Amino acid sequence: MNAVLSDERDPKNVLRDDARNPYETLSFFQITEEMDVVELSPGGGWYTEILANYLHKSGGLIAAHFDKDTKSNFLKKIRKNFEKKMNSNSIYQNVEIVDLSSRLSEPNSVDAVLTFRNLHNWLGPTMDEIFTNSFNALKPGGLFGVVEHRAKPKTSFNKMKKTGYVTEAYAIQAAEKTGFILVDKSDINSNFKDTTDHPKGVWTLPPSLRLKDVDKSKYLEIGESDRMTLLFMKPENS
Repeated sequence: MNAVLSDERDPKNVLRDDARNPYETLSFFQITEEMDVVELSPGGGWYTEILANYLHKSGGLIAAHFDKDTKSNFLKKIRKNFEKKMNSNSIYQNVEIVDLSSRLSEPNSVDAVLTFRNLHNWLGPTMDEIFTNSFNALKPGGLFGVVEHRAKPKTSFNKMKKTGYVTEAYAIQAAEKTGFILVDKSDINSNFKDTTDHPKGVWTLPPSLRLKDVDKSKYLEIGESDRMTLLFMKPENS
């Protein structure tokens, strides 16, 4: 995929490719260049750089970012920086930005919805709402791709919220409750060095390195988190 190798990407983002496997992940999610895709909560735009480039000629990209009227100054700043990035290069001219809490798109109008390392922020009713809006926006047969920090089986809800790791069982149950069908799962983004038991949860590991210089070499050696990679589908008869 030329979009992964593009010189238009931020060199700092490219350094994370070995940990995030964008080509393999998007291939697993069956993303093709003519699709209309929603990216949920794109943050600083790590995946947006790739998706916007890949889809800009034949497809389309909707970035569902933090709500514009959020009361959090921190979240407002992240969205503002994202909007600035979207205005920095013509490669982003076809990216539509919507609120994450919105219906995302017209019903039955998009081919795929993707989310990368976000589920831990949505645990509970927020996840149900976002998953429902994603389901409704997708065409029948549309795809829902999820990458998330993977907790050990039977990890409690409170521990998931505290550590930023989510169990596969929770993610699958939430998606299936919405109406999605699990199509496949992959170990593309697995990291078996990650015990998931760290002082500051997943944020102990790179790129966050919340402990700064404390045991830094240890956490750099572990690398980024162990992640589940799940592919769901909206049933054809929905």
